[in-house]
Amino acid sequence: MVAADLPIGDRIRHYRGGRRQDAVAGLVGISPDYLSQIERGLKVPSLPILYALAQELGVPTAALLSEQAPTEELPADTAEVAVGRVLLGYGLPISTPPVPAAVLRDRVEAAWRSWQTSGTRFTEAAETLPDLVADVEHAARAARTGTDADERRAVFRASADLYCLLRSYLRRTGRVDLATISADRAMRAAEDADDPLRIAAAQWNFGHVLLAAGQPAEAEALALRAAEDVATATMPDVERAAMGGALQLVAVVGAARRRKWWEARERLRTHAGPAARTVPDASNIGWTVFGPTNVALHALSIDMEAGETSEALNTADAIDTRGLPSVEREFTFGLEVAACHSQRRDDAATLLALRDLEALAPEDLARTPLARQLVLTVIRRARAMHARQAEQMAERIGLV
Repeated sequence: MVAADLPIGDRIRHYRGGRRQDAVAGLVGISPDYLSQIERGLKVPSLPILYALAQELGVPTAALLSEQAPTEELPADTAEVAVGRVLLGYGLPISTPPVPAAVLRDRVEAAWRSWQTSGTRFTEAAETLPDLVADVEHAARAARTGTDADERRAVFRASADLYCLLRSYLRRTGRVDLATISADRAMRAAEDADDPLRIAAAQWNFGHVLLAAGQPAEAEALALRAAEDVATATMPDVERAAMGGALQLVAVVGAARRRKWWEARERLRTHAGPAARTVPDASNIGWTVFGPTNVALHALSIDMEAGETSEALNTADAIDTRGLPSVEREFTFGLEVAACHSQRRDDAATLLALRDLEALAPEDLARTPLARQLVLTVIRRARAMHARQAEQMAERIGLV
């Protein structure tokens, strides 16, 4: 069984198994070098050659062709579908007593801690989120017609926090459509709560939805407008610095995605950096993980995306992620270091970094497209010993 997104060349290599490349090539009537180029993704085989390869490998031709995920609907018992149903109105009966705001707050905070610190966060979120979303939706409906103003505001605060978490989960499970709905719900709940901190956090979340949707200019514009609002909002100084800085980082990513490297670095230096000096790494205000280390991680990201791998690795050497309250950011740091090693064609270092990531957060490694691509690159390009180790990793994360 192979993953739906495994390219043709990697499928051929997988089904070839332990058979010698030159032996299979000779039986099919092509040169070993040509087969090697096919397996490395440098050549696309013609249909007759693909058919001959399938015959020789003992698999249907379709087994070598399927590169796209199936289009049929997800099974009805997945967390994504269950969350989607609740978002679209399939919730608890109106007569069900709502869960108190204090209980919802504790459950939402526990879900956030799991999401940011657990190496199996996707499994845990899938078990927790459907019922939590249903309870929060039901409590919010009840609060709108209730007479207790303090309870109403507390419910909407918990709702805003939950929908920000839900946006992150749904985006990383490929449901950008539902992530957009969640970001909108977070904004509405924050406004209903009349909470400046949560309004800023909701805008930060919306910026990340726009980045995921391939709209970096729109994300940058939204983040900069929101940062201006935060500058005049009524909130403690540390919260203002953290949320303003986090929004500036969204603008930094937007500029980098548009390949405006100088603009991204300048914004990091003049806006996000000074704000981070007043915010401890461990504060995690608005669940944004904003602080000095996160700013340094964005500097690394810019260097990596710009292809300046030597500078990126030098930047990485000075970063210590152990104080971050987020495994996700630590994972992203390691992944970008692995990508830099891969760009430098240092496959041994790439594999070592990937193994560290697998130990840290195996579910993130299995779900992240860049990580999967780096594993395939090691398989295609590395020496035999390292390629074998990468093949074993590919099996563990469900690539083959």
